[in-house]
Amino acid sequence: MSQSHTHDHHDHGGHDHGHGGHHHHHGHHHGAPEEAGPFPWRRMGWAVLVVAFAIAAASLVQVRSGEATVITRFGNPSRVLLDPGLSWRWPVPFEAAIPVDLRLRTTSSGLQDVGTRDGLRIIVQAYVAWQVQGDADNVQRFMRAVQNQPDEAARQIRTFVGSALETTASSFDLANLVNTDASQVRIADFEAQLRQQIDQQLLATYGVRVVQVGIERLTLPSVTLTATVDRMRAERETIATERTAIGKREAAQIRSAAERDARIVQADATVKAAEIEAQSRVEAAQIYGRAYASSPQLYNLLRSLDTLGTIVTPDTKLILRTDAAPFRVLVDGPPTLDSKSGSQP
Repeated sequence: MSQSHTHDHHDHGGHDHGHGGHHHHHGHHHGAPEEAGPFPWRRMGWAVLVVAFAIAAASLVQVRSGEATVITRFGNPSRVLLDPGLSWRWPVPFEAAIPVDLRLRTTSSGLQDVGTRDGLRIIVQAYVAWQVQGDADNVQRFMRAVQNQPDEAARQIRTFVGSALETTASSFDLANLVNTDASQVRIADFEAQLRQQIDQQLLATYGVRVVQVGIERLTLPSVTLTATVDRMRAERETIATERTAIGKREAAQIRSAAERDARIVQADATVKAAEIEAQSRVEAAQIYGRAYASSPQLYNLLRSLDTLGTIVTPDTKLILRTDAAPFRVLVDGPPTLDSKSGSQP
């Protein structure tokens, strides 16, 4: 009985020990989480923060200068960002950002064989400076038309320009495009009409604004070149004929005016000569009168000699009486001074 009690006592003691051991183990189990508990929560907080930062970064959109950004929602354009800087959007896959280039671009039509109004062929090449119009409607129109592919837009613009070149060239004669007379050349009008042909079409179809249109090359096929040379030669000959006719007409006018002036001068000279001759005759008569009054015989002698000098030349042969005037002086000689003085009172 005592053993049994002892056994019970041991069993109870063992039970107490086991219980105590159990309490000791339980106490150790509760003590560890109190020391390690903050670390998992801290890691979870950092993870949440990183995820939130990633979501925020994915939601930021940067709009660069010279670009517009189209925000699409599930693939469909929802809005357009035009102002440079940062903006917000829902992260992928809810919303996506597609940049659209708004910078100026240049596209060449390539060489085009077109016909002029007068039925001749020319080879012309034009260029177009264009850019996407910087507003929401036209940016979305560009997106829909070419899926934001500038190269595809340039290809389709070349097609438009080629068709417009054919239409525009049919409104001009070759002489308006190729001419030695610069005043006849209308290249500026050609470019303005070409721009008018494509301006509204490109804006309405692609949302593209035409900044400038120009002709960068214009040549002539061999057939057209021959016809052009012949036409220019004919024009030069016509101009030369017209100028020759004008020159002859002006020369005739100058000659007529000169002859008229000469006749007027001659008539004036004749009148003046007549006046001078008349005056000289009057003066000569006066001189003769004074000479005759001073010495009548000497006057007669001088007049006779003047007459002989007038009618007799080295080739003249005359048979005249020497006792008749004016040859009497050759026989009688000059009168004596006595008779002259005797004749005076």
